[in-house]
Amino acid sequence: MGKGCGVGRQLDVLLVCSSGGHLAQLTALDPWSREHRRRWVCLDTPDAVSILRGEDVIWAYHPTTRNVRNLVRNIGLAWRELRRRRPDVVISTGAGVAVPFFLIAKLRRIPTVYLEVYDRMDSPTLTGRLCRPFTDAMLVQWEEQRDLYRRADVVGCVL
Repeated sequence: MGKGCGVGRQLDVLLVCSSGGHLAQLTALDPWSREHRRRWVCLDTPDAVSILRGEDVIWAYHPTTRNVRNLVRNIGLAWRELRRRRPDVVISTGAGVAVPFFLIAKLRRIPTVYLEVYDRMDSPTLTGRLCRPFTDAMLVQWEEQRDLYRRADVVGCVL
């Protein structure tokens, strides 16, 4: 972590993701994220409820794919959360729930970090493409993914 990335101070971090593999990749950041005040936004699924037991969690509306009603509900959720508790950074691995939080974070000038999932090397994910305009730091896990996102930083595989 470089200058301005919270070295030496505790950050207020909002971790936003869908359940399953997206959550697994975000929980892989535990050695770093546990050192900070963190709050999760995730989908209320059995695996997420189990993994995030004891954590500070906001349950987002799902399904998020092709569901305009839940997109609007998650935009409202993002607006309320980012107004009430302004985090130092919003971090996500996707999927759909990330889009409203990145949009609202950008409007509120809250820095965003998107970590592209490790298993997409031939084309960018839909969420990666949608979040990219609102992303301050685009991170990829493989050198090959750098071709998919201009000015992305390769951080290595997190899992």
